[in-house]
Amino acid sequence: MCAQASFLSIAHTKKLRCEKFLNEMEKIVPWDRLTQAVEPHYPHHETGRRRKELKMMHKILCLQQWYNLSDAGMEDAIYDRCSFQKFLEVDLLGDTVPDETTICKFRHLLEEHKLQEVFFAVVNDLLTAKKIIVKNGTIVDATIISAPPSTKNEERKRDPDMSSTKKGQKWFFGMKAHIGTDMKGFVHSLKATTAKVHDSAMLPQLLHGEEKVVLGDKAYAKDERKRQARAAGVVWGITDRGKRGHVLSSSQRKRNRKLSSVRSFVEHPFRVIKCQWKFVKVRYRGLAKNDAHLHLLFALTNLYRARRLLLA
Repeated sequence: MCAQASFLSIAHTKKLRCEKFLNEMEKIVPWDRLTQAVEPHYPHHETGRRRKELKMMHKILCLQQWYNLSDAGMEDAIYDRCSFQKFLEVDLLGDTVPDETTICKFRHLLEEHKLQEVFFAVVNDLLTAKKIIVKNGTIVDATIISAPPSTKNEERKRDPDMSSTKKGQKWFFGMKAHIGTDMKGFVHSLKATTAKVHDSAMLPQLLHGEEKVVLGDKAYAKDERKRQARAAGVVWGITDRGKRGHVLSSSQRKRNRKLSSVRSFVEHPFRVIKCQWKFVKVRYRGLAKNDAHLHLLFALTNLYRARRLLLA
């Protein structure tokens, strides 16, 4: 890989916002640890095309998440965007840009060995060591991610791993991302399920066991779990839910409002991936691929939200 700047990159002197963002992420993503995790699984052939550098492939994978690009779109963007070329340290005059097939095969390699989960663990270990993630409490929540409902495909049917669920008065088809965060909204646990799985069913899998406080919305309210938490000395911060014929009292409503101001931190990771990185619809078929994709997205979300602390 040629690190020499091209004529166009030298001529381009204005500092763009995207370049500032990429420079920040270049400094805080633990590239060496990620490379070490993937290296044993990355094939090296004596003949044929020389493999691409692992760090560059990791950077391409990250760019896809930040800018919501397909494999083909990523290849085109590298040729088109000077900021991407600088971030990847690629000179179009001397280097060969990975094509969409190479990018796709690299992602499949990570999925095969569940290395996106390793990515998530590496990032969280880093943030825990820096005392950014503090495991004194957990906030839980889930979000629906839509899937294409169309049957206009080779199999003439919808993705069997996706399902329908009703939220309010609307029906949705897709999957759910269940997350557990610390008290500042940094994701420490993640589970992907089909959409019809109720939020409360995943609560035990989102807790790490060291909680002093558990927070969540009324979907997680269960009297039995409330008694168990109090018996264990854990503060049960799940908002109260009204029952048929019994409306919430004024004290319960006041408690719910107080809890909501803290519980709202769990919404911040969803805002980043949905509003900022435009991940509002699944890109792949099947829960396994999308679960791997979510682990990568939330790992990068944690880094993005912690970037000021890490740079300081």
